[in-house]
Amino acid sequence: MQRAARSRARRSVAVGTLLTATIAQASLPPRPLTRAQADIRSAALLALGKRLFAETALSASGRMSCASCHDPRYAFTPSNARPVQLGGIDGRQWGTRAVPTLMYLQAAFPFTEHYRGTEEDGALDGIDQGPAGGLTWDGRADRGRDQAAIPLLSPQEMANASPDNVAARALRAGYGPRFGAIFGNNVAARAADVFAGVTAALEAYEQDAPTFFPYSSKFDAYLDGRAVLSPQETRGLAAFDNPARGNCAVCHHDTLLPNGGHPDFTDFGMVAVGVPRNPEIPANRDTQYFDLGLCGPDRTDLRGHHEYCGMFKAPTLRNVAVKKSYFHNGMVHDLRAAVAFYAERDLAPERWYPRAPNGSVAMYNDLPPGLRGNVNKEPPFDRNPGEAPALSARDIDDIVAFLRTLTDGYRPVQQQLKEGQGSALDPLGP
Repeated sequence: MQRAARSRARRSVAVGTLLTATIAQASLPPRPLTRAQADIRSAALLALGKRLFAETALSASGRMSCASCHDPRYAFTPSNARPVQLGGIDGRQWGTRAVPTLMYLQAAFPFTEHYRGTEEDGALDGIDQGPAGGLTWDGRADRGRDQAAIPLLSPQEMANASPDNVAARALRAGYGPRFGAIFGNNVAARAADVFAGVTAALEAYEQDAPTFFPYSSKFDAYLDGRAVLSPQETRGLAAFDNPARGNCAVCHHDTLLPNGGHPDFTDFGMVAVGVPRNPEIPANRDTQYFDLGLCGPDRTDLRGHHEYCGMFKAPTLRNVAVKKSYFHNGMVHDLRAAVAFYAERDLAPERWYPRAPNGSVAMYNDLPPGLRGNVNKEPPFDRNPGEAPALSARDIDDIVAFLRTLTDGYRPVQQQLKEGQGSALDPLGP
């Protein structure tokens, strides 16, 4: 089924709303506040979330924080090129999926199996576009606080045995007075309330617009008429948009929204692209183990839906050039190679997949044989060996050049001259 492009307007959850919802969730009595008081307490919640994001004391090992895997210098992705990260009680437990960015998730909508668009994204055509929405690679968390709870409790990450353990660690680390100031002096007496406060504070921080969705790339300046793309970047944008060539915009929408908002370069939809199995991930040494994305093993409510197996979230491409690993299993560590995979997967599969015992190419080898029909076949995946590629080597280079314009921190030439700086691009990473 052709997946119509989807996008969402810039939208953030007001921190004051988060504060009210957290108080209700934690069964704390609401206290009437003036607007000024609400603003002060909202700012305090966001500030608490920022501190907790970098707090290693919340982990069982005492060495891991949210920032350990979501480094602000690298668009809130890992600073290293490991396919998956290490965590757990001893800091030696391997994860099973690459760490996605936390940026540009403010417009993510709750997961649905049958997305039909909204007025905001201009997709009110009634066509069922399939599974979409939610957070994480498999969309199993609908709210930022629910997503924040996953690494706190995962045995492969921060490895807390229960929410009560998280609460106890937060209080031992001295956060009791801060929780009391925001939620009331009695909050520390109830572990469930402390845990709710931890996750809500993290959610509030991740809704901070200047930090997590600044829209400050060269492409944003181009959309606003403040920058001009180079000839190569212009060619890359054309190949990116062309439905017979890159066809990238079908999942990574790149035009201004109907309300004038800038695009987030993801439609939050799910797709199976058939990425090769990554032998670097220890879990993959078990030949019976498969990470099937939407239908398990991490997500459990859709295990019987075999038509969803192999589907993962189409991630935002903003700041993609800052990353060090690509795809859900971190199989690729180079941006050009990631783009080339789309051009070569079916055209030259021997470049990507291993040989089976009989000598044939083991295509789509990270899916059981009976589920390989789920793999997407739309352009540029519609080529067979011997046919002309949808993307030439030059096209691939051009698309990579265009993708580099999505790195936040761009300053137009006029601004850099005024500031006496030597570069118009100030990337997130060093």
